[in-house]
Amino acid sequence: MIEGFAAALPANAWNWVAVWRRNYLAWKKVALVSLLGNLADPMIYLFGLGTGLGIMVGRVDGASYIAFLAAGMVAVSAMTASTLETLYAAFARMHSQRTWEAMLYTHITLGDIVLGELAWAATKAFMAGTAITIVTATLGYAAWPSVLYALPIIALTGCVFASLAMIVTALSPSYDYFVFYQTLVLTPMLFLSGAVFPLNQLPGAFQQIARCMPLSHAIDLIRPVMLDHPISGIALHVGVLGLYALLPFFLSMALLRRRLMR
Repeated sequence: MIEGFAAALPANAWNWVAVWRRNYLAWKKVALVSLLGNLADPMIYLFGLGTGLGIMVGRVDGASYIAFLAAGMVAVSAMTASTLETLYAAFARMHSQRTWEAMLYTHITLGDIVLGELAWAATKAFMAGTAITIVTATLGYAAWPSVLYALPIIALTGCVFASLAMIVTALSPSYDYFVFYQTLVLTPMLFLSGAVFPLNQLPGAFQQIARCMPLSHAIDLIRPVMLDHPISGIALHVGVLGLYALLPFFLSMALLRRRLMR
C-alpha cells in the first residue's frame, strides 16, 4: 500500500508544469468569459451590500463598510475561483473527458496531475483576487502600495481551497454532489469568517468555530494589508493556511488513487 501511494506522488519538481500549461492553453480560448464569471459574485456582494448596508452601518474597525467588505471579497473571490475550477473543470477532465487517463499513459504520475491542477486553480484564484484588488484600490477602498503584499496571500488562499475541493472531486460520483459542498460548507464559511461583518459580532461559540476556518485566516491577513493596518499573528495564519493546503493535497491523492484503480 505504501509503495502504491508513493508511486502516485509527484515524480519530480517540474512535471506538474505540463499539466498547468495544458490547462492554461485550453483556458486562453475563453479567458475573458472565465474572468468575468469569477468576478461576478464578489463584485455583486461588494457593491450591493457595500453601498446598501454601508449607509446604515457606517464605519467598521475604523474604515468605511465598503472598504471593510472589499478585503473580505478579495479572499472570497480567491476561494470561489479555485473551488469552481477544481470541482467542475478538474472533475470533467478526470471523469467525462478522461484527460487524466490519457496523461497517465505518459511519464506523468497522478501526483503530477493533482499538483498541476491545484497550481492552475490557484492561478485562476490569483487572477480573480488580483482583479478585485485592483478595482477596489482604484476606487479608493484600499491603500495602493500595501495591496501588493496581499498578492501572495491571495495565491495561498487559492491553493488552500483548491486542495480542499480536490477531496470533494475525489469523493463525488457526479456533478450533482458538488452543491452539498457549496451550500453546506462554502456558504456558511462566507458568513462566519468575517468577510461580511466583524467576527467579534458573533456569539462566542461561533467565533471559536470561525477561527478554525481557513477563510477567516486568509481574511485576517488580507484585510489589514488592504486597509494599511498592522497585522498580528502572521506566523499563525500562514501556518494554518499551509496545513490546509498540504494535508488535503496528500489525502486527495490517496482518494483519487483508490478511485482511479477501481
